[in-house]
Amino acid sequence: MATGRWLPLLLGLCGLVWGPSLAGAVNATRGPPNLVLLLMDDMGWGDLGVFGHPSKETPNLDQMASEGVLFPSFYAANPLCSPSRAALLTGRLPIRNGFYTTNAHARNAYTPQEIVGGIPESELLLPELLRKAGYVNKIIGKWHLGHRPEFHPLKHGFDEWFGSPNCHFGPYDNKAAPNIPVYRDGEMIGRYYEDFKIDHKTGEANLTQIYLQEALDFINAQQASQQPFFLYWAIDATHAPVYASREFLGTSQRGLYGDAVREIDSSVGRILNRLQKLGISENTFVFFTSDNGAALISAPKQGGSNGPFLCGKETTFEGGMREPAIAWWPGHIPPGQVNHQLANVMDLFTTSLALAGLQPPSDRQIDGIDLLPVILQGKLIDRPIFYYRGNEMMAVRIGLYKAHYWTWSNSWEQFSQGIDFCPGQNVSRVTTHTQEEHTKLPLLFHLGRDPGEKYPISFSSNEYQTVMERISPVVQQHKETLLPGQPQLNVCDRAVMNWAPPGCEKLGKCLEPPRSDPKKCFWPH
Repeated sequence: MATGRWLPLLLGLCGLVWGPSLAGAVNATRGPPNLVLLLMDDMGWGDLGVFGHPSKETPNLDQMASEGVLFPSFYAANPLCSPSRAALLTGRLPIRNGFYTTNAHARNAYTPQEIVGGIPESELLLPELLRKAGYVNKIIGKWHLGHRPEFHPLKHGFDEWFGSPNCHFGPYDNKAAPNIPVYRDGEMIGRYYEDFKIDHKTGEANLTQIYLQEALDFINAQQASQQPFFLYWAIDATHAPVYASREFLGTSQRGLYGDAVREIDSSVGRILNRLQKLGISENTFVFFTSDNGAALISAPKQGGSNGPFLCGKETTFEGGMREPAIAWWPGHIPPGQVNHQLANVMDLFTTSLALAGLQPPSDRQIDGIDLLPVILQGKLIDRPIFYYRGNEMMAVRIGLYKAHYWTWSNSWEQFSQGIDFCPGQNVSRVTTHTQEEHTKLPLLFHLGRDPGEKYPISFSSNEYQTVMERISPVVQQHKETLLPGQPQLNVCDRAVMNWAPPGCEKLGKCLEPPRSDPKKCFWPH
């Protein structure tokens, strides 16, 4: 696995070179474990009771943490949905796998309906590799790595799919834009708002219950077949427009967003309970996390909490990229653990391969590390966390220190229109509305003393000099060896929207696309 020159050195210093043997010992008796990845959408670090939310409305997730290991320093690979998901499934930074834009400097980009690109065929995704170990792979929920058929999950290693290629935005008039399709495997079975209802006025939608039942049915079927499985449960109820089923509407102190969180919590509890009832919980590794920080621009009615951290989704401050994270594996993970390992969604790629007895690809740079020594033995691995926004490395964290090389929340123009990624959190010289470069004198914060990134360490202090002597070589090495992938998020064209998805003929739901007119996508922030 190519991981850069700094990592072998750091691992050698820690003596941590026995990941494969750990996986081998675990797999020796029962074969490779099932893998269940529960990925939430725009859920914040502070949304769970176990992370301190005062409502205490997540009893199942809190119990999951008490029975497993909690990661307070777990990160997304990007402060936005599509790049973070691409990083998770490839084990690679978005700048490497192509999920970024070069249309403007340091701009967040994703996969709306009009995007032309998607996950490149050259990228090796986790389910493609797990197939080599006999896994059956299913994705439930939001894909978001390209909606055109060549980018769909079944073309990249998944055996089954129930969900959508895009977020549940809408409703649209099917003239200026089509409503988003919902797929079963390779064909659409309906569209949001037409066949899968979401009531914006009340927030009612039954989607989480549908996604839950899909998960339970898949688990039942795979347990009966005795094949190892990978379930990627990527639901989007906490992404605006937020929704919950009728049973949960009005049940939370937090309003509609809290209703959605409560339904997710209940669903996670039912999934874990099903694993236990089937007698396969000790052979199933489960991980819960989110794709990026809570969208404070939508809060409080349609967005969550990032706890004590600065700003939210779209930014590379802590609130934009630090995520709730819990690992659960009865009989293997010592219960009630809190581990302060710096970890990242990309690590789930490498860790899942290790659990399956597989090695990561050796022909490309892999950024994720194997967390098994951390999860099973409580070890700590010294490694950096890079904070990217589009084509720019904005910040890096090593240990408890974070250095900002660029700061930007969003433009004055966007801010004057009411678009605020840091509501009520203005920090002078930090939450800037112009892109500020700090490459010569990075802004340095100690996240233990100052988790809210409010008090930059003095440039003239011995602490600053000592810490930057440690951080600077890591950043220099990263930049010198970085080989960016071909950007996939530069070109938009209304003609490629979901006008006539596969299967639309059977349903009488094909729409006439407009004439092709490719243009550079505009990414405002």
